[in-house]
Amino acid sequence: MSGRADAERRGRRAEVRAAWWLRLKGYRILATRYRTPMGEIDLIARRGGCIAFIEIKARATLEAGLEAVSPTARRRIARAAGAFLAQRGLAGASARFDVIVMRPRHLPCHIRDAWRL
Repeated sequence: MSGRADAERRGRRAEVRAAWWLRLKGYRILATRYRTPMGEIDLIARRGGCIAFIEIKARATLEAGLEAVSPTARRRIARAAGAFLAQRGLAGASARFDVIVMRPRHLPCHIRDAWRL
């Protein structure tokens, strides 16, 4: 299997594990792999009155995971988040951008409010 296919499979597994981690923490998953022409969001979850737009990264270290979310990716995620909120009639909802880094032999590391635009 190609390196790209392996990376895709690792990414999907990381997203499934991250979704379960969030559920255990009291989040309700609203969407997975939400795609728009403007960009894609790995997970969208709600806890209380806050909607979290979450980027999942499977990396060897926390630092590598955080570095993998480039400014360009952040802008694409923000545009997709705006589309999601508008589509659902939630334009005034409290929202934030999170990152979950999935590392081998570690619990997921959930960084809440990882960036602001």
